[in-house]
Amino acid sequence: MRGTDEHRLLVFTRTAGYRHDSIPAGVAALGDLFVIDATEDPDALRRLDGYAAVVFLNTSADVLDDAGRAALEAYVRGGGGFAGVHCAAATEYGWPTYGELVGAYFADHPEVQPATVRVEDADHPATAGLPGQWRHVDEWYNFRANPRGAVRVLLTVDESSYHGGTMGTDHPWAWCRQFGRGRAFYTAGGHPEQSYVDPTFRAHLAGGIRYATGEAH
Repeated sequence: MRGTDEHRLLVFTRTAGYRHDSIPAGVAALGDLFVIDATEDPDALRRLDGYAAVVFLNTSADVLDDAGRAALEAYVRGGGGFAGVHCAAATEYGWPTYGELVGAYFADHPEVQPATVRVEDADHPATAGLPGQWRHVDEWYNFRANPRGAVRVLLTVDESSYHGGTMGTDHPWAWCRQFGRGRAFYTAGGHPEQSYVDPTFRAHLAGGIRYATGEAH
C-alpha cells in the first residue's frame, strides 16, 4: 500500500564504489510503495526536514561530506528514520557513527545463490506475514562483526542452506534499533533486481521502512 505525503522518503542512491545494477528496480519498487524523492546529490542530506525517513539504497563507499554526516546524525537522533538496504552496509567505513546507525559493516560475500532465511522476531512489521522459513535468492553478506546485542535481530540466514557463510550458527540478516529518538532498520537483502518484484521481499522492505518512519511499531 502506497504511503502518503506525510510519510515521504528521501531515497539516497549515491555510490563511490561498487554500483548495483538493481538500483533502478529498487527505486521503482519504493516509488510503488511510498511517496519518494530519489537522489544521488549529497547536499540533499542537509535538507531533511519534512521526510519521515532516509533510505540508503545500495549506496557504497564514502558518499557524504562532514556537513552531510552531521545533518544525518542530527536528523535521526532527533527523531527521524533511517533504513539501509544491502550495500548500505558497505558505506562510510570511516565514520563510526554510521556503523552504529546501520548496525554492521559488510566484510565479503559468496556468489548469488538460494538460502533459507529464518524469522527470529515475528512481532515486527518487517516480518509480519513472512513464512517462518523463507527460501530466497540473494547475495549473502558476511559482516565484520555480529550486531547482536546492539540491535534487535529480526531475520537470520541459515548458513547450512548455502555455501560461503562465515558467521556460523548466528548470522543476522535484518535488524532494527532505536538511535537517539529515531529509528533505524537494515536488511541485507536487495542485491538482485528480481528481489524488488518479489512480493515477500517487498513486504519485508516496506514493513521495515514503515517501522523506521514510525508509522508502524
